[in-house]
Amino acid sequence: MKKLANKTVLITGGLSGIGKECAIAAAKEGANVAIVDIKSGDMETAMTEIKTHNPKAVFIECNVSDFGLVAAAMQQVVSTFGTIDVALNNAGIGGVPNKTGDMSEKEWQDVINVNLNGVFYCMKHELTQMVQQKSGVIINMSSILGKVGFAGSPHYAAAKHGVIGLTQSAALEYATEGIRINAICPGFIETPLLAKAGITDHPDVRQHIVDLHPMKRLGTSREIATGFLFLACDDSSFMTGAALDIDGGYLMQ
Repeated sequence: MKKLANKTVLITGGLSGIGKECAIAAAKEGANVAIVDIKSGDMETAMTEIKTHNPKAVFIECNVSDFGLVAAAMQQVVSTFGTIDVALNNAGIGGVPNKTGDMSEKEWQDVINVNLNGVFYCMKHELTQMVQQKSGVIINMSSILGKVGFAGSPHYAAAKHGVIGLTQSAALEYATEGIRINAICPGFIETPLLAKAGITDHPDVRQHIVDLHPMKRLGTSREIATGFLFLACDDSSFMTGAALDIDGGYLMQ
């Protein structure tokens, strides 16, 4: 029996990187997959790859920083598949690196709006549906920077810290309603987001980041997808409010 057979799995930011690998993992385990993301040039390729493992997959265009668009996207998922059984709130941006005192209001708001407000907007609507169902799993993508600081990324760290607080608070609120809510805290992962930050373009910077991990390498999206699958299915039935570190040992130092 596949672990997510006939379940509906909603993934924000599912067209690339960690989100896409999680979508593929869910599809392989029999899930109907709803990808909620902004349109990109990778859309057709990504959806074709996901549908290879389960043709019951749809793309819904949405910017998670827009409350109204999120509400409409959630309604569309339910109209299409009938339920939201698992939600991975994964959409995020790295933002422009800057020191706290030098950061513009726009630089701050851009990251907070997607990485924190977007998670709340999605959770609000996911929880409404899951309460009606009396069941559901929510997984929020935080980061190792949701537990420690990182010079040059105060906006990102603040948002990801907020995601853990939001996860734990909601987990307490819904623990008796058949809804489990957990977070994942990846270390630095080989993704397009990392490339956009310019890390992969500078060998010295890349090596510095690698050396911050005791395992002396970056993680892969597939390794994070393995953690997602564990939290999404009944293998983790006694877990809620957890922030699962998948970080090559970064946080144990």
